[in-house]
Amino acid sequence: MRAGLQLLSLLALGATIVPSVLFFADQMTPGTLKTTMLCAMILWFIVTPMWMDRPSPASRKRAD
Repeated sequence: MRAGLQLLSLLALGATIVPSVLFFADQMTPGTLKTTMLCAMILWFIVTPMWMDRPSPASRKRAD
């Protein structure tokens, strides 16, 4: 579960960076840029706290 959330978080973070590069390269319109970055930002803010407050499985085994 944690690894899946981390992957989704990383993809959302990438979806906030890649559109700006595509816009700079004149491959994306401003409207598409804003929509993509807004959706990715919302997804990142929802998903990231779900895995950041949980200890990793490796650290849980060491604590036992």
